[in-house]
Amino acid sequence: QEQLVESGGGLVQAGGSLRLSCVASGRTFSSSTMGWFRQAPGKEREFVGAITWSGSVTGYADSVKGRFTISRDNAKNTGSLQMNSLKPEDTAVYYCATKIGVPLTSRYDYWGQGTQVTVSS
Repeated sequence: QEQLVESGGGLVQAGGSLRLSCVASGRTFSSSTMGWFRQAPGKEREFVGAITWSGSVTGYADSVKGRFTISRDNAKNTGSLQMNSLKPEDTAVYYCATKIGVPLTSRYDYWGQGTQVTVSS
């Protein structure tokens, strides 16, 4: 069982930056793929990006590519989502999730409770 807790959300102006963190309390984080997803009001949850267990491979949605960066520290059981050049359309609840293996974009087993990110224009 993996428990995930996100933090770092908040209100930011367009063009600003936020860094989200995800802390895992289980035993499998260091061997798990970690993904970030988001869900805006009235919309389906969507893939934002992910990183493999070793950090050697990352993948991003086209909408965030070049602006968002995912990293992880397996020694600390933590992962991060650095979000730069934020846009109002990035407003959503952001979730971290983990799984074993691939694909990066779907079929995650464990989910955090989410953290709200609001970008004002």
